[in-house]
Amino acid sequence: MQGEPLPMFPPVYSVEHPNNSRNKSQESLVMEAFKRHSLGRAHSDKKSPKVEPQKAVTVNMVVESPPVVFYNSPQASSGAIFSGQLQLDVHEPYVTLDMFEMKFLAITSTKKPVHAHCPDCTQQETLVHKWDLVTAPVSLRHGVHTYPFSHLLPGHLPATTHGALATLDYYLDAVATMSNGEKITYKRNVDIKRAIFPGNEKHSVRIFPPTNLTASVKLPPVIHPIGDFPIEMRLSGITQNKADSQTRWRLRKLNWRIEETQKFVAPACSKHTAKVGGEGKGILHDDVRLIANEEVKTGWKSDFTEGNIECEFRAACNVALKPLCDMETATGMSVKHNLIIEMVVAEEWAPLKKPNQATPTGAARVLRTQFHLHVTERSGMGISWDEEQPPVYEDVPASPPTYMKELDLASVDDAPPLL
Repeated sequence: MQGEPLPMFPPVYSVEHPNNSRNKSQESLVMEAFKRHSLGRAHSDKKSPKVEPQKAVTVNMVVESPPVVFYNSPQASSGAIFSGQLQLDVHEPYVTLDMFEMKFLAITSTKKPVHAHCPDCTQQETLVHKWDLVTAPVSLRHGVHTYPFSHLLPGHLPATTHGALATLDYYLDAVATMSNGEKITYKRNVDIKRAIFPGNEKHSVRIFPPTNLTASVKLPPVIHPIGDFPIEMRLSGITQNKADSQTRWRLRKLNWRIEETQKFVAPACSKHTAKVGGEGKGILHDDVRLIANEEVKTGWKSDFTEGNIECEFRAACNVALKPLCDMETATGMSVKHNLIIEMVVAEEWAPLKKPNQATPTGAARVLRTQFHLHVTERSGMGISWDEEQPPVYEDVPASPPTYMKELDLASVDDAPPLL
């Protein structure tokens, strides 16, 4: 109807439930607490580095000689010169040094000791040489002080070896004793290698009874862990002629492999000598592993008229297996290598008029032979120390006397005139 007022609706207000506001406030508090906890844990996980106080004296070394390499066999090697300078860096104005010495040590560690938890059975230490650099108290100023040293390492020492049964390492161990009793130590590893110069090729002959087969093999005198080497072989006596037929051996397959044999006599300390039956005895351990192998199916020539089989192939050590070099010590540690060749030959019968029409007889043999291989490092362009005669610090004579700083004029006037 006209004139009637429109109904007025009350405004709509959004009213939040009190439980909802309480839940939101609780969630915000939980999130803030979680953030604080994670932030604190992140800071706590970061470990602050420990700052060690600087020592009054530090020791360093400068090696002046080339890498230590013994040339030729232990019986014929003249050794190698090892020289350098020990540097004492004094960080304080003055320090007093009571003693300063250095030792050259050969340390042998075994992985199979007589007693499992005995450090004396596990590791043996041998003194090779000792330097007494400072024997009386001396005062040193701030700065670097050098102490030269040198020594002719004997050539019979075995090379550094890290085998499966034992390891042989050489270390330089320097100890500086201060007046307050503090000891400053310095240790450095010295890697010793041996290189044998190649000589004439080795010729070996093997006979395989009851047959008439004879194998003549030509091998290089030495081989190296890296690189391949040639092997030449001739198999003779493969043909046996009769009145109207011929019996011969045909080479079907050839295999070769290189085996590395490690041996070590684990000694017993004075506390555990009863386990090995007395003092000076030990337990012998040996380990044989295959460091290279290959099957040769083709590549040889058969001459049935002359009765020979010529074969030539190349062999090499597997570098991934880290082959060791040959070595032997007086304490019973040794490493040796053998080349094993296996050949499969089958017997055939053929008439003399038609030698190409051969018939297998069904007889077959496996011919096996082995040869010793001498594995050594490459000599390169190096020569023995005695061929170039480098000087050593012990051979330097005393310094000449110094000249007078002031010249006596009176003595000059009294001197006779020069003619």
